[in-house]
Amino acid sequence: MPWDNNPGKRQGDLLDLPEIIKKKVGDSLSFGEGGKPVWLIGIVIFIAIILAYTSFYTIPPGNRGVILRFGRYYSIVMPGLHFKIPFGVDTVFKVHTEQVDTESFGFKSVRPGIRTKYEKSAVTERESLMLTGDLNVIDVEWIVQFRREDPRKYLFNVRDPVMTIRDISESVNRRIVGNRSFDYVLQNREEVNRMAQEELQKILDKYETGIRVVNMRLQNVVPPDPVKGAFNEVNEAQQEKERLINEAQGTYNRKIPRAKGEAERTINGARGFAIERVNRANGDAARFSAVLKEYRNAIEVTKQRLYLEAYRAILPSAKQIYIIDSEQKGLLPLLQLNQQVTKGGEVP
Repeated sequence: MPWDNNPGKRQGDLLDLPEIIKKKVGDSLSFGEGGKPVWLIGIVIFIAIILAYTSFYTIPPGNRGVILRFGRYYSIVMPGLHFKIPFGVDTVFKVHTEQVDTESFGFKSVRPGIRTKYEKSAVTERESLMLTGDLNVIDVEWIVQFRREDPRKYLFNVRDPVMTIRDISESVNRRIVGNRSFDYVLQNREEVNRMAQEELQKILDKYETGIRVVNMRLQNVVPPDPVKGAFNEVNEAQQEKERLINEAQGTYNRKIPRAKGEAERTINGARGFAIERVNRANGDAARFSAVLKEYRNAIEVTKQRLYLEAYRAILPSAKQIYIIDSEQKGLLPLLQLNQQVTKGGEVP
């Protein structure tokens, strides 16, 4: 034969190549008497290991397992050790439903930590620059915190949930800022946060994304760098205006209530005086009417009584008293009646 390179051997002494391979492999995979094959045991052990590895799985705490059977949704399992059909019949996807993820807009975290370092780039600047309703440019930075509430919807209803959140959040914020003035966005950040979070959640629920928005917050709302100087001057002028208004309001609050109080006091005093005079006049008129009635009933008696009452009212205030006889030509002082009379009408 052409391949026979050993001329010392005869052609009949050469073994066939398949027989040599069969003999060598049979010797290596046989042991003991009877030649039991070891490779069968190895295959069984290998299959058992594969079955154990592909049949049992663990869902960590805080996660949910989504089971697909032949590529179709089958069920959701809770944390713990579970069994599934091996060889690719059941497929398990683990979704963390309690972890809160954060997406930032308008800035990027470079070095996380206690003092996180941020930076802006051309991409983040395009996200943050917005046009307000009064045609001013504003730089808005915000974050969205969310968690995966429904694993099935999160996996199968939207192709890229995170990118969907980013696109919807940017659209919602641009619409809210674009419908309001520059000053409103600066001064009502909490209201803008509330409106943006409610609208974002409404759209995510409409798309059935299975995502729950935990928080949406404006981090920084400032004018763009080229106009920051002018904006600061306007802001200082606005603050000065507010200070003067507050001072004027304080002066107004001090002066006007005092003036109103004095006016009320004067008016009330005049009203009281008027009521007093009217009541006194009414009393005098009533007394005069009563006296007139008695006078008409007994003229002489009433006249004498009025005469005596008049003297009783006059004498206490008289400094000197004179008794005059109708027939005498001059004045005659008697006793000590010319001395000052006390207030009670008694001479000391």
